[in-house]
Amino acid sequence: MPEKHPVDEKLPPLKMMTSGLQHVAALYAGVVAPPLIVGKACGLSATELTFLTGASLFTAGLATLLQTLGIWKIGARLPFVNGVTFAGVAPMVAIANQTKDKSDALPIIFGAIIVAGLLGFIAAPYFSKLVRFFPPVVTGTVITLIGVSLMPVAFGWAQGPDPAAKDYGAGKYLALAGISLVVVLLIRRFTHGFVKQIAVLLGLVVGTVIAIPFGVADFSALGDADLIGFPTPFHFGAPQFAAAAIVSMCVVMVVSMTESTADMLALGEIVERPADEKTIAAGLRADTLGSAISPLFNGFMASAFAQNIGLVAMTKIRSRFVVAVGAGFLILMGLCPLAASLIAVVPPPVLGGAGIVLFGSVAASGIQTLAKAGLEKDNNVLIVAVSIAVGLIPIAAPTFYHAFPDTAMIILDSGISTGCVTAVVLNLVFNHIGKSKDAADVTHPMEGGEDLSGGVPTQRSGAAVH
Repeated sequence: MPEKHPVDEKLPPLKMMTSGLQHVAALYAGVVAPPLIVGKACGLSATELTFLTGASLFTAGLATLLQTLGIWKIGARLPFVNGVTFAGVAPMVAIANQTKDKSDALPIIFGAIIVAGLLGFIAAPYFSKLVRFFPPVVTGTVITLIGVSLMPVAFGWAQGPDPAAKDYGAGKYLALAGISLVVVLLIRRFTHGFVKQIAVLLGLVVGTVIAIPFGVADFSALGDADLIGFPTPFHFGAPQFAAAAIVSMCVVMVVSMTESTADMLALGEIVERPADEKTIAAGLRADTLGSAISPLFNGFMASAFAQNIGLVAMTKIRSRFVVAVGAGFLILMGLCPLAASLIAVVPPPVLGGAGIVLFGSVAASGIQTLAKAGLEKDNNVLIVAVSIAVGLIPIAAPTFYHAFPDTAMIILDSGISTGCVTAVVLNLVFNHIGKSKDAADVTHPMEGGEDLSGGVPTQRSGAAVH
């Protein structure tokens, strides 16, 4: 009987639960932020905001189960976490601002997401064929960009819970982030086995305990939270279908599918089960179907969470069932606001310290992939150089695209998307177009260009990405 791949292994119960909780802790802030921002734009009360946040946790859990366990040809069956995509926040806020009656805003948003999700589901097998254009020089660039693009999120968390507050970036917040980071590093350096693998979770616990005397840990959510709270279907009203909103969310869906494709390729490299066309098609079906179902339970568009890829890269725990357990915790928190508030107790600065390790691990994985990408070829060096530069524009110069229309900003504000598209296009231009079939092949075009070492051109290395 063939040995099971680590992705398909079921770990001991305690290890499954604690490792699953690590994934929940890593994604929690990313899942709850979009509904809070959109909910405020829609004029929701504090109670309704709590409901909307719980619904997002619940639907993120459903989408993650669909992705990790899978049914039929749906689900990548990788340790892949799904949650609310940030790409849709700005368009959804714009829809809310343009809606005269704020009570119609969420039904219009939900209607647009349902249509975009169903269209994306139909397009998934065709979109997945783009995997042919993702050789190591492209995937390595994109993986590196994913890690680097997430760094500002960690740095933002490290500065405090409220960017508008006067003490944002105060020494106590930065100290807590530093302590959290040091604890994770010490555990990784001086422990072994299971304890070493849950270093992030332990770092968050220690950081939270230390934050208490600083007055940064907020336990008020525990007292205000209800024990049970089911996300009633269509709580905010039946979905409405507005053409402009649908077009806007379809654009977001394309961006989301592009990022998910890149994330699946990245995760496939990290867990040593390369994501082929079939896997990507199944993963995109889970993304899009999860997105179409989410509005039924008052959730938003579902997409891959790159920060959890960093957790897989760092812990080396590759089991998809661990992430499925994490999905179970998300569903529990969606049904039990009191449970959700336990994770909410972790202060953002503490999460920021751990985030530096997580997101840095993603970037490091990208660099490892680039090492196999034939960078002795000048063409590939140019592809990586220009693509990373383009991908860093939203980070290094946030106002660079300020003169562009809002619809274009959906794509341009995502350095992962722009860097990915740039890498694919440049790879085609330099390594494919105009070359004979013997000289270049789309699945692994590492030929072409001069050897920068000045010696005889080397043979291409590495296996093809199928």
